[in-house]
Amino acid sequence: MIPTRVHGIIDYIVGIVLILAPFILGFADGTAAQWVPIIIGVATLGLGMITRHEMGLVKLVPMTTHIVIDVISGLLLLVSPWLFGFADRIWWPHVLVGLMYIVISLMTARHSPVEHRVTA
Repeated sequence: MIPTRVHGIIDYIVGIVLILAPFILGFADGTAAQWVPIIIGVATLGLGMITRHEMGLVKLVPMTTHIVIDVISGLLLLVSPWLFGFADRIWWPHVLVGLMYIVISLMTARHSPVEHRVTA
């Protein structure tokens, strides 16, 4: 299992990578190819900041809810090239990060030590 603290660190890294990827990899063209990862990246950073884990700034969202949202985000990112019609131009970063998102989320501990202190 991945500890929730490590998951929180990964969230911040992945959020920043998703925001920067379109510019670094050359698909910042104003289309869904660019905006899907940027929006998911911003949401990832925001969710990380409000989750009840060691890396959360404001501990509002339970870790189990966070994991469900991460899996849904990963699935959306994974299918986005075909869902939004840009697979003919760029697809591999969306698929790679989407799969990673899902796997990491499913391997993460369901509860944080911080979560138990907040709810007790």
